[in-house]
Amino acid sequence: MLRIDIITIFPDYFRDVVDYGIVRRARAAGLVEIKAHDLRQWTSDKHKVVDDRPFGGGDGMVLKPEPIFAGVEALTGATKRQELSSDVRVCMLSPQGKVLTQGVAQELATTTKQLVLLCGRYEGVDERVVEALVTDEISIGDYVLSGGEPAALVLLDALVRLLPGALGSETSAVFESFSEGLLDYPHYTRPPDFRGMKVPDVLLSGNHAEIERWRKDAAMAKTRRNRPDLLEE
Repeated sequence: MLRIDIITIFPDYFRDVVDYGIVRRARAAGLVEIKAHDLRQWTSDKHKVVDDRPFGGGDGMVLKPEPIFAGVEALTGATKRQELSSDVRVCMLSPQGKVLTQGVAQELATTTKQLVLLCGRYEGVDERVVEALVTDEISIGDYVLSGGEPAALVLLDALVRLLPGALGSETSAVFESFSEGLLDYPHYTRPPDFRGMKVPDVLLSGNHAEIERWRKDAAMAKTRRNRPDLLEE
């Protein structure tokens, strides 16, 4: 079972969204356990302050290191990155991290037993958290969000669907977009003729070798049209 612990100042953000679709099914099947934890529970002052002004001046506030270190220690038993087990990862969702790809998701899904997701807010997180605790910094794209919570949901969904047994078909994840570095091939269903738009004849032929060849060509054409950067890579 994969255990995912999310450290956030908005734990209710995750309350309902994990009860739908593949994530819900995976939880019900015992494939994953997901818990959102309020960062404020690991503060030591009566006002439960989790942020402060940045040294050197500047706009905004920065999440303090003390509650984050306390939270990671409570959840993993480790006070620093070197004490973590090899199958435990502490991931910071950050626009400064490496971009989340299918390969990154696959690697995390297959090598991790416990994943702690740190959701930043405001101007960011005290850098000592990154230096001493974080094993992975991950970004979901070159843009800025109001916090790490939406990015955590994206990463969570990408991981859970790759767990063995999470999808209805064991081959579903194999043939999806990016699984082989290309976009997915086009899909069609009934009716075969809708408002003059017809399903390609080859898909109705029953010739599986020809269908497979068409799908590979169509995936290549769609990738060349929509994401030529993938072909360059």
